[in-house]
Amino acid sequence: MNQRLLWRKTLNSVMLSLTGLCALVTVSALVVILGYLAWNGATALHWSFFTNLPAPVGEMGGGIANAIVGSGKLLLLAAAVGVPIGLLGAVYLAEFAGPIPGFVVRYATDLLNGVPSIVMGIFAYTIVVLPMHHFSALAGGFALGVMMVPIILRSSEEFLRTVPRSLREGAMAVGASKWRTIATVVVPAASGGILTAILLSLSRVAGETAPLLFTAFGNRFWSHGWNEPIASLPAVIYTYAISPYDDWHRQAWAAGLVLLGLVLVTNLLCRLLLARQTTQRR
Repeated sequence: MNQRLLWRKTLNSVMLSLTGLCALVTVSALVVILGYLAWNGATALHWSFFTNLPAPVGEMGGGIANAIVGSGKLLLLAAAVGVPIGLLGAVYLAEFAGPIPGFVVRYATDLLNGVPSIVMGIFAYTIVVLPMHHFSALAGGFALGVMMVPIILRSSEEFLRTVPRSLREGAMAVGASKWRTIATVVVPAASGGILTAILLSLSRVAGETAPLLFTAFGNRFWSHGWNEPIASLPAVIYTYAISPYDDWHRQAWAAGLVLLGLVLVTNLLCRLLLARQTTQRR
């Protein structure tokens, strides 16, 4: 009996140490990445870096203002494409789909979520860029929007399913139709989770480079409107990182630090929204 108790305590200590070590490695990886980005790119971070256009090739200085604005425009277009499709698809799965149609849609969504981003870029290039005969923000937003659909759909479906059935029954008991119940009761009840899913999908596609190389391409100047090539943070990082100029290398590190900071802030906001929603339910 004592030997069995000793074995259990030893096994518990070993497994606790292993799990703690794995958690430490995970946190350390993030700290190392952030530290390395800060060490190499902090010297290039200054006000003009956020407000100026890129300097001519071979000259020192310049900024990424056009890339920051361009990424914002691309994410706005992506949300316009991905949010309605993903949300309506989630409503269909959570409220209307039968076993077989639901399985087919979920399976297709999971497959779409696993498609490599470069393949998605080729798809958008074929569907949008070739018919238009030029690169554009519209093509880049379309590519990112399609990548957002499976994330929003699957996450929003789970949040919609967590809404108590009693809320649906209460709304329909007072004469509300199925769609009115969904629009005025179910979706508002799950709005915090749906917003979290949207933010997570935006942070997921914000760092994608391959689709934008095939669609938005890039632009060293301000992009006017939506129908011409546009700069973006991932494309700028890629272009500067493979360049032969040391100053561009520093700016690539700085742009990477800015992009990672935006992603971290978005993820932190998602966690705060989820925690708030959980507290309200309790």
